[in-house]
Amino acid sequence: MPRKRADARRNEEALLVAAAAAFIASGVDVPVRDIAARAGVGLGTIYRHFPTRSDLIVAVYRHQVEACAAAGPALLASSGTPHAALARWINLFVDFLVTKHGLAEALQSDNAAFETLHAYFLDRLVPVCAQLLDAAATAGEIRPDMDAHQLMRGVGNLCIGGGNDSRYDARRMVELVIAGLRLH
Repeated sequence: MPRKRADARRNEEALLVAAAAAFIASGVDVPVRDIAARAGVGLGTIYRHFPTRSDLIVAVYRHQVEACAAAGPALLASSGTPHAALARWINLFVDFLVTKHGLAEALQSDNAAFETLHAYFLDRLVPVCAQLLDAAATAGEIRPDMDAHQLMRGVGNLCIGGGNDSRYDARRMVELVIAGLRLH
């Protein structure tokens, strides 16, 4: 597949960012013209990159999974401690999860385009979380027996645990979990 021109890559990036914001604000059924306006491109540009709405939803989801996956090693390299990197990454993961409410219904539909996304999510993010947990355990900052998949599942459950109760603060609950991992 030939490499895309720089302007085509910029347009695609702008579309993915704009679509993600639109999905959060208005759900996945937001009019395509609204996404185009947010991205500063024409409708034809959207349809050239993403011929169907499901193509766009899948691309947004994958783009955000990739950003979350890339953040793990970057945070590990730039944070003062592995535990600090883990905590910051888990906060990004929480952001990822709470902004997916608009996508949840679409992702659970019978559309074949969405079938492999959960496995993709796990394949990309569980190893990143495991790397952060291993680094923090090796540094003697957290218990060494933490399982990345279990931690991510627990964080996910906390993020949906409050339902529509605006008093429920998922981030505060997750902070307590991360603090609880510490050895001292």
